[in-house]
Amino acid sequence: MKKQIVTTPAAPKAVGPYSQAVWTSDLLFCAGQIPLEPATGNMVPGGIAEQTTRVLDNISGLLQSQGLTLANVVKTTVFLSDMNNFAAMNEVYARYFPCDFPARSTVQVARLPKDALVEIEVVATQ
Repeated sequence: MKKQIVTTPAAPKAVGPYSQAVWTSDLLFCAGQIPLEPATGNMVPGGIAEQTTRVLDNISGLLQSQGLTLANVVKTTVFLSDMNNFAAMNEVYARYFPCDFPARSTVQVARLPKDALVEIEVVATQ
C-alpha cells in the first residue's frame, strides 16, 4: 500500500510542511500534536494539565476521523519542555490510556513550537 495522507478538521491544521497523519499499510503515523484548538489554531490557556488534555483530545479527534480510538495506539512519544512537568502530564495521560498501555518514550527538549509545554506523537494500528 502506498502512503495515504490524512487531513481532518478534528485536529489542528498543520503549521508547516507536514501532514497531520499518514497511513502506510495498517499503521497510522500521527504528527506531533501541540495544544492548539482545532477550530481557531490558538494555544489553550493554562498549564501542563490543560495542555496535555488538549493534545490528547486532538489526537483522539485525529484517530476518530480514521475510525480508530486511543486503544489502537501502539506507540507514543511525549516531548516536554520541562521534565519537572512529567508527573502532571503523566496524571492526565493515564486518564486517556488507563490499560493496555502503548509503548512510550518521554524526552525533554529545549523548545517546542509556539512555546508549548508538551507535544505528543502517536503510531496507531487498525
